[in-house]
Amino acid sequence: MTYSPFFVHGADRPSRWLITCDHATNMVPPDINDGDLGLPREDMERHIAYDVGAYEVSKHLGEILNAPVIAANFSRLVIDPNRGEDDPTLLMKLYDGSIIPGNRHADPVEKERRLNMCYRPYHDALAQLAGLPHAVIVSMHSFTRQLRGRDPRPWHIGVLHTPDERFSRPLINRLNAESDLCVGVNEPYTGVLPGDAIDKHCTAFGRPNALIELRNDLIADHEGQHHWANRLAVALQDALVESRL
Repeated sequence: MTYSPFFVHGADRPSRWLITCDHATNMVPPDINDGDLGLPREDMERHIAYDVGAYEVSKHLGEILNAPVIAANFSRLVIDPNRGEDDPTLLMKLYDGSIIPGNRHADPVEKERRLNMCYRPYHDALAQLAGLPHAVIVSMHSFTRQLRGRDPRPWHIGVLHTPDERFSRPLINRLNAESDLCVGVNEPYTGVLPGDAIDKHCTAFGRPNALIELRNDLIADHEGQHHWANRLAVALQDALVESRL
């Protein structure tokens, strides 16, 4: 079976929404270190390798919103599609206490090879979908409840945004109206990261967007994934109406 660095679901779906999932899988392509970065299975199954649960939420959300979904099919440890090409964390050699043996000797030539094999094809495909008229882009991610040696994170969901808050601010307000949610604003990460996927495909073109971070223990199974896709679909549509975009 031929390896593909990305998946697209519902490319012809007609809604304004575009759902992206940069860290959808923990795939190591067979042409990279024989498909093995040298980490134990338990490391490849946790957040350092991919955004647990985010891909399934993205697919369900795309179905509900009748929107295209694009997902990267390579581990963030192979090369991180949510970083700029000059970002020092593009190809990680140590992450949350785990050394990545398959990246230990990755030099600039190897980085370029991975960019051409995985990163650039994904971004080329994303750019084509993002160019649809009046697109509103929702980037789906997940985060771990607790990093090693750190305090637990309190948020159920985070909304990351750039200074362009036309859509993200109504979304934050809508989520904050739900009394059972602890909502992080630019938490657990900043929404301003030069060269990241939102910067590359939204900020540079003035496209409305939001990056959503769900705590991964909430979407670890099918029930949680369906629940959050349904919940987000309502919140996103309400926020879009409120934004008047």
